[in-house]
Amino acid sequence: MKRTIGAVSMMVALVTLFFSTVLYAGPWMGCRGSGGWGMGGAYARLYDPKTVQTISGEITSLEQITPYKGMSYGVHMLVKTDKETISIHLGPAWYLDNQDVKLEPKDKVTITGSRIVFDGKPALIAAEIKKGSDVLKLRDENGFPVWSGWRRR
Repeated sequence: MKRTIGAVSMMVALVTLFFSTVLYAGPWMGCRGSGGWGMGGAYARLYDPKTVQTISGEITSLEQITPYKGMSYGVHMLVKTDKETISIHLGPAWYLDNQDVKLEPKDKVTITGSRIVFDGKPALIAAEIKKGSDVLKLRDENGFPVWSGWRRR
């Protein structure tokens, strides 16, 4: 009798654990699966294809950024152009850390992205970065992040 109660208790615990994990990570949770960097989040809605432009300059620094509370940290860089020094928002660090194209201060880059105002300052949400012959693709022409591509329907 005690074995049966123990076995049933174990099964209930395992089923509860399984469903709580599925509910937490389910696709209906919006952008939680991408750390807040997916298309469903407030940050992604800042990208406007109508404001896309291309700039060239030199990277002066690379830093971590958490655009909104609850997001996983990402990477942004400051780029000095002929006209300004502007913040370039790249994407989640977990994605950028696994790319072949590595960006460093003093690299000359050409960035295509959506010009936004973030925290009262001009910024670009990068869609593509060219460094020499290397190209780092981050978003498509509509701003859809490449790291979210597997969820696209």
